[in-house]
Amino acid sequence: MSLRGKTAIVGLGMTAMGRNFNHSAPLGFAAEAIQRALADAGLSRDDLDGLLYSPGVVAADQINGAFSLQQMMGIKNLRLTAMMVAGGASAGAMVMHAAQAIAAGMASTVACVFADAPLSPPSAGGGRSSDNFGRAQGINATYGMFGAASGYAMVARAHMHRFGTTHEQLGTVALAQRAWANLNPDAQMHDRTLTMAEYHSSRWISEPLHLYDCCLVSNGGICVIVTSAERARDLRKPPVYVLGMGQGHPGGDPVQTLSCGAPIAKRTAFAMAGVELKDFDVVQLYDCFTITVIVTLEDYGFCAKGEGGPFVTGGRLGPEGTLPLNTGGGELSAYYMWGMTPLSEGVIQVRGEGGKRQVPKHNLCLVSGNGGILSTHSTLVLGASV
Repeated sequence: MSLRGKTAIVGLGMTAMGRNFNHSAPLGFAAEAIQRALADAGLSRDDLDGLLYSPGVVAADQINGAFSLQQMMGIKNLRLTAMMVAGGASAGAMVMHAAQAIAAGMASTVACVFADAPLSPPSAGGGRSSDNFGRAQGINATYGMFGAASGYAMVARAHMHRFGTTHEQLGTVALAQRAWANLNPDAQMHDRTLTMAEYHSSRWISEPLHLYDCCLVSNGGICVIVTSAERARDLRKPPVYVLGMGQGHPGGDPVQTLSCGAPIAKRTAFAMAGVELKDFDVVQLYDCFTITVIVTLEDYGFCAKGEGGPFVTGGRLGPEGTLPLNTGGGELSAYYMWGMTPLSEGVIQVRGEGGKRQVPKHNLCLVSGNGGILSTHSTLVLGASV
């Protein structure tokens, strides 16, 4: 049985993003996001019989997060619950799990939520406000290589060496997404423009990656509510149908392959949806780093492997470009909620709720998720109709 169009996203709940200290732990942001998503859909807690939770980098109260969240909110009689951890691919994986369960009759209405709180309020002594990250360990860290930035820096350096990709091309991705963020009032960088000179002069994070090659750090939470297509038609907001879905986890060394899991994931998702790349009106790609966007564009087939650098030039990705990509500003300039960043903007665009950044044609949207160092991948095809 095909799952094409059997389910739809009917609720979207988003907290304020960035230096948001309204909650002391991720579960508080998760609960707020669920409440907002239910209100958006015109549903109540009693309508939920599924709860899927993806934790971020903060370990506090996350081990039994789904159960703790259920208890915190007083949700009764769940038929489906789980913690889902696939890095930035988790958001897409949660929607897939929810859709499969609903199609199998094992749940009817499922909340899929991500929350994180890596930022701490500034201390009285002026201390750092990002103290919740774990400390790097192991032999790589001993020699100065730790964290995602170093891993993606190796990918970027290899791409530059093998294909001639330039800093200017990486910067073009950053500038395009900042231009979209300047149209998004909910973006952390909404009121801050970015020039190429500012990009080049920004400090190194891990060479060859500058500050603006790297995603933001955000406190917050995002939830989507998934239910059957039949029920979706009677709810408050226009349904965003899940037309196709797939996962791809390639294994191997990404510095050698310079590839992510998109070629595997898209094969399943595109076949289910019955679409080709040329059919998409708007694209939301996971963008933890600028090089991630270039590699992912290549792997979906927007251009050949190695041609991602030249492909992103000429204003193609920005508000006046021919490929509307990461139209809310993405993780580079809007907010970093892992795979929920591209998913939330995909829902907004398909609904036609993007305001100044709304793409005129928005019937079909591609959403990607990516985890690890190009290690895990999810693909969703979202549509305004079946």
